[in-house]
Amino acid sequence: MRAPLARVTGVAAPLPLTNVNTDAIIPSVYLRSESSDLARGLFARWRFDETGAERPEFVLNRPPFRRAAILLAGENFGCGSSREAAVWALQRFGIKCVVAPSFADIFYENAFRNGMLAAIADQAELAALIAAVEAAPEDAQVDIDLEKGLIVRGNALRMGFSVPAFRREALMRGDDEIASTLRHAKDIAAHAAADRARRGWLYRAIAPEGKSE
Repeated sequence: MRAPLARVTGVAAPLPLTNVNTDAIIPSVYLRSESSDLARGLFARWRFDETGAERPEFVLNRPPFRRAAILLAGENFGCGSSREAAVWALQRFGIKCVVAPSFADIFYENAFRNGMLAAIADQAELAALIAAVEAAPEDAQVDIDLEKGLIVRGNALRMGFSVPAFRREALMRGDDEIASTLRHAKDIAAHAAADRARRGWLYRAIAPEGKSE
């Protein structure tokens, strides 16, 4: 179990780039040690120069976006290698939700399995939200209601987003993969009992600890 996630409210940082891959999200150098600072590693090649100094033009180095809780991204976000640490790095930085027109499949699944909301939004509506945030960064506060499937910025912008129903429910309950499975424990036990009754020969052939009866 983990903390339930029903609502995300915070600064939304615009990063409307297509095909942002997992190596850009968290470079492999940050995966060589368990003690690596994944928060600092997030977009490290874009955030820092060769001396380790911040690049002031990068969005997450600018106020108010350096305290972002939401990332507004482009198409096919999280493509490339299947490194789960890409999700961890976003979370360590403080990102709780990524909104994009589409995600790479593995990143998408990794996000939900680690309690992060990956929200798929209409490309035109998301572009309008990104333009609004870029035009008025002092008003970059966005509210995301998972139950209603709504993204709201102030009184002027409301848009929907999609997420699979079972993933929405798991996030709102705080269920990880194990907890989601255990919610079906009675059905699993009933199926096992019915199968044992139907195919008893199989269970008699395999005794405890793998010894034949």
